[in-house]
Amino acid sequence: MPMGHTATAEAGSGGLTATEHRLANGLRVVLSEDHLTPVAAVCLWYDVGSRHEVQGRTGLAHLFEHLMFQGSAQVKGNGHFELVQGAGGSLNGTTSFERTNYFETMPAHQLELALWLEADRMGSLLTALDDESMENQRDVVKNERRQRYDNVPYGTAFEKIFALAYPEGHPYHHTPIGSMADLDAATLEDARAFFRTYYAPNNAVLSVVGDIDPEQTLAWIEKYFGSIASHDGKPAPRDGALPEVIGGEIREVVREEVPARALMAGYRLPEDGTRACDAADVALTILGYGESSRLYNRLVRRDRTAVTAGFGLLRLAGAPSLGWLDVKTSGDVEVPVIEAAVDEELARLAAEGPTAEEMERAQAQLEREWLDRLGTVSGRADELCRYAVLFGDPQLALTAVERVLEVTAEEVQEVAKNRLRPDNRAVLVYEPITPEGADADGDEDEEEEAK
Repeated sequence: MPMGHTATAEAGSGGLTATEHRLANGLRVVLSEDHLTPVAAVCLWYDVGSRHEVQGRTGLAHLFEHLMFQGSAQVKGNGHFELVQGAGGSLNGTTSFERTNYFETMPAHQLELALWLEADRMGSLLTALDDESMENQRDVVKNERRQRYDNVPYGTAFEKIFALAYPEGHPYHHTPIGSMADLDAATLEDARAFFRTYYAPNNAVLSVVGDIDPEQTLAWIEKYFGSIASHDGKPAPRDGALPEVIGGEIREVVREEVPARALMAGYRLPEDGTRACDAADVALTILGYGESSRLYNRLVRRDRTAVTAGFGLLRLAGAPSLGWLDVKTSGDVEVPVIEAAVDEELARLAAEGPTAEEMERAQAQLEREWLDRLGTVSGRADELCRYAVLFGDPQLALTAVERVLEVTAEEVQEVAKNRLRPDNRAVLVYEPITPEGADADGDEDEEEEAK
């Protein structure tokens, strides 16, 4: 039977508890009871994302996420979707730089079905993986890339910023969607080797949250997952460490058919799981989260030089996090006007720090976001997996709110002064062109600029 321990409610956890267990094959299990509604969430995180990919095979982690829905030994074709939705549940999967996850939210009495389905594809997907499913999902992913990246305004901005902010050869240099060339190059044997390497119970965390009987749930998990063999051939991810500051601004001008000029930038910020990262989150909330933020008030309300202005944090555990600035200009306003105002606001926060009112509002906004996530069975299941996979301790999810609330104004000022600087950013400037290839003002395109 599985071994584990029961956690008591910690200070700052809001009374939430979780129990941790480990099967003999290495599968980590986290359970959290919540009897408010008769539903249960199943979440399975595999410790594999785009940072684990090698050059020439980008996008393989995301492609494999799609392949996981193409059938297994006992479930043919689209059966996973059909069985979950037929039982009144919902499901999906996602891929990031640092993990791939799969999740179902079910009526509580259908929990066993969800566990069986996840175990069946973890243990037997290779029996159903063939050329037909590979080609089918390759086309799906390529079409997803076209619809979400290549053929929408500003669609490749995320990809471009990461390519600038994380140097060539760095594990975060490319985004999870991958390139068209690499998607075309992936073979069926590549996919099979990927599964054998990463889709093993000792490389996964399973969380179950909701209206559950822990003893019965553990018995089902042991029954369905316990016989799946572990695998010890996983290579360690490449080192993602970088200097705290880029050391000089990196800039690219993009001339595309977009509705407005735009200024986008990525700032190198502290790694997730650190107090400095929490301070950066508060800083960016003050600067660019919502209509009460400094940048929105300055650019949209006061100067009327922008139609949108946002600044948010993409937390990364295996490399410096990224602060993402996104401003769309108003009318014929030029980007240098926007950029000068942004730099003034960042410099002012660094010089003066936040006000007490700004600290209270930003921390309240972040607290609400955390409580919203932990307040749903699916959100809590995901956070428990996240902290177990990335930081080794699912209990940290239950106290994350308190750590954000402990951040001081001095820490916010310090991260602004040390990190939110022109020499620590990768910048994209979007300049609209007409469909014929001329600039919006009629001038011909110039070569891309980089600095």
